[in-house]
Amino acid sequence: MKKLLIYFIVFSLCFSCKNNSESTTENSSEKSTSPQVEPADFAIIIHGGAGTILKKNMTPEKEAAYKAKLEEAIKVGYEILKNGGSSLDAVEKTINVLEDSPLFNAGKGAVFTNAETNELDASIMDGKTLNAGASAGTTTVRNPINLARAIMEKSKHVMLSGKGAEIFAEEQGLTLVDPSYFYTENRLESLKRVRAREAKNASKVDTESAYFDFYDADIKNAKFGTVGCAALDKNGNLAAGTSTGGMTNKRYGRIGDAPIIGSGTYANNATCAVSSTGWGEYFIRAQVAHDISALMDYKGLSLKEAAKIVLDKVKSLGGDGGIVAVDKNGNMVADFNTAGMYRATMNDKGELTIGIYEN
Repeated sequence: MKKLLIYFIVFSLCFSCKNNSESTTENSSEKSTSPQVEPADFAIIIHGGAGTILKKNMTPEKEAAYKAKLEEAIKVGYEILKNGGSSLDAVEKTINVLEDSPLFNAGKGAVFTNAETNELDASIMDGKTLNAGASAGTTTVRNPINLARAIMEKSKHVMLSGKGAEIFAEEQGLTLVDPSYFYTENRLESLKRVRAREAKNASKVDTESAYFDFYDADIKNAKFGTVGCAALDKNGNLAAGTSTGGMTNKRYGRIGDAPIIGSGTYANNATCAVSSTGWGEYFIRAQVAHDISALMDYKGLSLKEAAKIVLDKVKSLGGDGGIVAVDKNGNMVADFNTAGMYRATMNDKGELTIGIYEN
């Protein structure tokens, strides 16, 4: 009887082990056949500003010019990445192309302040080290993104502004220009139009608060031309950069989100790289670029999900604009809550997409 009991126990244990083994194999098989998204070797995405950009207001010639410059810029960064270059180099050189074009509100095409000057801001960030550099309110540095990188790599600081930033730029051998280099007729005409509207609303702009109340009604009908880039290189390193001339008719040494790390620019190899464009006051309050990364890091959201949540928050505050971003796997997102955003992407297969209007 005891022998029969022992045989029964052994038989039961063997049967149970067999079933567990088969169950484990089945579960493993199910997991192994789940769809897997292969990370991209590299990727790059750019923007040239978001705002009220409507096809009905765009001539075929102007649309073609924007598309050609976006393509030219992104291909510069793509070639750097394709040949094994760093994401930082790709971001900087891509933005240089956009800064040198009068089409965008950055570098050569910077808008005018109330004093009819051009004050430029820029920032860049390295996702590998979390090192960052930024410049604000410069008037003689041809390519502010180059200054931002020099500050990141060759100084102990994150941000320099005004004359001090220009002195540092000269010490680093960066290209300086006469302020007249940034003069463009169409930007001056834009300033004059804003001033004319402001004069009609003179009673509304007696204080700083009223000044922005005026812009609350007015700026939503104008496009933003800030430029930016986010990239992933073959070594898995992310980087982002942003450059701008700020807001037309700005006063009081106003600085927007573009040079603010965490607002206009953020990069972290653990999550993503982001460049923002839009109404800076709201992007600063929402810490847009960093918040996207934080939602991915802390809540496990995808880049697309995080971007939507953050831009919805900006909209709820009363601001508008957009972002371009790439995550650590090469997934790219261009999201905006305006009628359009100049943008382009290229992946490791060389596939190019260019967009202007709202899809």
